[in-house]
Amino acid sequence: MSATGFMPDAAQIAGIKKELEAYQSERTAIRRSTIWRVPLYLGGLIVAVFALALIFNLAADPAEVWVSTPHVYLYAVAFVAAFFAYFRAVKPVELANSSFRNRLLPIVFGFIENMRLGKGDVPATFAKLPRETIGDYSDSQFDDIISGKYEGFTFELYETAAWRRVEKSDVTLFDGIIVAFDMAKPFPGILVATLKTNTVMGFFREMFGGMQEIKSGGDLDEDYDFRSDNVEAAQPLVSGQMAQALIWLKEAWPGEPARIALSGKDGFLLLPHKKDFFELPASTEALDYKAYIEPMIADMATILATASLVRKIGS
Repeated sequence: MSATGFMPDAAQIAGIKKELEAYQSERTAIRRSTIWRVPLYLGGLIVAVFALALIFNLAADPAEVWVSTPHVYLYAVAFVAAFFAYFRAVKPVELANSSFRNRLLPIVFGFIENMRLGKGDVPATFAKLPRETIGDYSDSQFDDIISGKYEGFTFELYETAAWRRVEKSDVTLFDGIIVAFDMAKPFPGILVATLKTNTVMGFFREMFGGMQEIKSGGDLDEDYDFRSDNVEAAQPLVSGQMAQALIWLKEAWPGEPARIALSGKDGFLLLPHKKDFFELPASTEALDYKAYIEPMIADMATILATASLVRKIGS
């Protein structure tokens, strides 16, 4: 699925590059200010600690000068305070990155209508995701959240990690992107296509309850576990459109195979991947259009075009 049709035209690219140049100048100025902020903050802390240590020496036993109990507490507090001082000094750079990102992404993703950005919050649609799709997770974490309208349908896309504590270690059940969208035709029940893995399946057995297993009748049955609470409605999709979509995804999506969940009017596409798709480079790196922005547009276009294909299952 080509992303060529979503790329900005020459005028839009020129506008984006102008924004990049302005941002680069702002970021350079802020980084230069940070160069003196860090030694100033840390230097001020060192002077304060040294002064307090001298005062403690006046009351300390001669054998405990510089190493008395109050001194030890002082050094411990100073060690922690040094981290706070450093992050306080570099905070303007982080704020500039976040501000520019929020200004740039709506321009870059011009093919998304009514685009909204979020970060770290629990997405509104996550509660609607059939839990069987991921498994019985105990903890979850969210990074970038992007919502809007594409080709006439609304969507919510979020970078997600979900895991479960097993004995003394965490087992990752999902790490990647989830796209939630309205189905072109609601499915009368729940239908889930997820991977057959021993770790996850152990949790699925606890969760499926009334969900029945369905076979596609093809090679997908070796890799996927299809389950639904409405077998009669699900079987034609598992053998037809859903199977076709998963075969295409298996060839087109790098890494671990995708998962799909349908629940009434809500559809979900889960794309496992450890890549941070929408993050800008560190402030020490030049922000190049070809190296960073163009691949970001291509990734988003491919993800949404794939979601558009999945939402038509059953229609």
